[in-house]
Amino acid sequence: MANLNIDNAKQRTFDAIVIGSGMSGGWAAKEFTEKGLNTLMLERGRDVKHNINYPTTNMYPWEFSHRGELSYDIKQANPIISKCYAFKEDAMHFFVKDKEHPYVQDKPFDWIRGYQVGGKSLMWARQTQRWSDYDFEGPARDDFAVDWPIRYKDIAPWYSYVEKFAGISGNKDGLDSLPDGEFLPAFPLNSVENHFSKVLGSNYQNRHVISARCAHLSVPQPIHLQQGRVMCQKRILCQRGCPFGGYFSANSTTIPWALKTGKLTLRPHAVVQEVIFDDKKGKATGVRIMDTETKEVIAYYAKVIFVNAAAINTNLVLLNSKSQRFPNGLGNDSGVLGKYVAFHNYSARISAEYDGDMDLTTDGRNPAGGGYIPRFRNLKKQETGFLRGYAAGFSAYRGLDTDSTGVGKNLKENIIHPTLSGWKVGSHMMAETIPKETNTLTLDASQKDAWGVPLLKFNIDYDDNDAKMKQDYFEQMTEMFTKAGFKNIQTNDSKQAPGLDIHEMGGARMGSDPKTSILNKWNQMHACNNIFVTDGACMTSTSTQNPSLTYMALTARAVDYAVGEMKKGNIA
Repeated sequence: MANLNIDNAKQRTFDAIVIGSGMSGGWAAKEFTEKGLNTLMLERGRDVKHNINYPTTNMYPWEFSHRGELSYDIKQANPIISKCYAFKEDAMHFFVKDKEHPYVQDKPFDWIRGYQVGGKSLMWARQTQRWSDYDFEGPARDDFAVDWPIRYKDIAPWYSYVEKFAGISGNKDGLDSLPDGEFLPAFPLNSVENHFSKVLGSNYQNRHVISARCAHLSVPQPIHLQQGRVMCQKRILCQRGCPFGGYFSANSTTIPWALKTGKLTLRPHAVVQEVIFDDKKGKATGVRIMDTETKEVIAYYAKVIFVNAAAINTNLVLLNSKSQRFPNGLGNDSGVLGKYVAFHNYSARISAEYDGDMDLTTDGRNPAGGGYIPRFRNLKKQETGFLRGYAAGFSAYRGLDTDSTGVGKNLKENIIHPTLSGWKVGSHMMAETIPKETNTLTLDASQKDAWGVPLLKFNIDYDDNDAKMKQDYFEQMTEMFTKAGFKNIQTNDSKQAPGLDIHEMGGARMGSDPKTSILNKWNQMHACNNIFVTDGACMTSTSTQNPSLTYMALTARAVDYAVGEMKKGNIA
């Protein structure tokens, strides 16, 4: 940890500043420090050191006061964050509490946050899929957003670069809709998942069930051992922090790697109030923070600044960074900052039962979660009444049935000898939503948080396209389940508010035209060339894939470009 008693501008000046220490911020720090730049990483939350600050990682269920569940009081005090699947007794210390971090909801939005070094990379679902040209070309083809300024060929080598370092398991599936990557061996599908995959293959030309690709070390390579990480133990306790480094997180991987260079200063407890823009110099010169422990306001300076505070907070920082040159937020000449925010629609699920393979069951756990169904709707042509499409998860399992009938010795025998249930199968939709100008993030005019930053107002919602897509998911999955011989098929619409997908994107989107976008093809701000954004805020559209792998690749690519421009004197 660097000395925090910094009392003069020289000591508070760095080559690069990275705002945020999560998925993309960790990559920015790694890339900058490896290239020799003295880098300051700012994190609003506390420090969490890998394998030191994981207090519950090796606890047994009976060591928790409520066997891992939430108490009634905690649920009542946290009506938003308690909706998150990972907010349980074993990991709730990695999530923010509702009352401590308020925001304004013009329309309901469940904002899920983790404020600590590593951010949500500690608790993410670890699913990793590349985008294809079908995804990057979608907006131009369908005319629902501005055109992406890049294509798959621009980012493909950077996907490979980050995959090799992070460690991604998967199969070479040969699908043009979901490009193959630099994979470690995949976690296999079980017998019923394979059965469903074969049914789709024999009944449809473009529908597939593949082993889900995930950021777990199935077979660690030398680069992973150098990081101090070892093989995934398949504990499925990942949200607690992994003592083995079996899955990728900023805490286990990129941040320690950057610290080893001696070029990284890690500064937790630092809420960024604004990026400082010098009207005379015509560039951003630094960042102003408030120390959350002392409430001291401090400025730090750098030649280049990467804003990686996570999509929504990045919008907040940029909107609050006002100057004479940018009265409506840093770089906001186009007026689109905080607009065209989108997300993934996870509100639809389907379940069923299967009577086959009763002589088989599963052994152990699958950290990949089972199967993945890549998008198949409107892929190569428009074929439905809605734009774009959806991917889906798919898994099958056998549980244990316990007979609680009888009394005395018979009851005891029944309880201690449970029997296997039949196979249960399930799927959840991962649907693209359309970026719309009406989906906005704005600053509240009067209310501020404890650190002097205006509260953020959410005006984000579903639309008719989402409803049509959800109905199609139910219809298509029911048809496919029926063909597979599944029975007792049940659909479920959770009607959840946007946000629980935890895949919010946009607001500071990339584009070729400065009149309709904030960032260029290098994730560089059109109107302020020493500012870069490579987290979810930069996304022009959402596609259907889990987005974290794309953030990593975009970040590594942008740092490489930024350092090159600094060497040329174009960023000074």
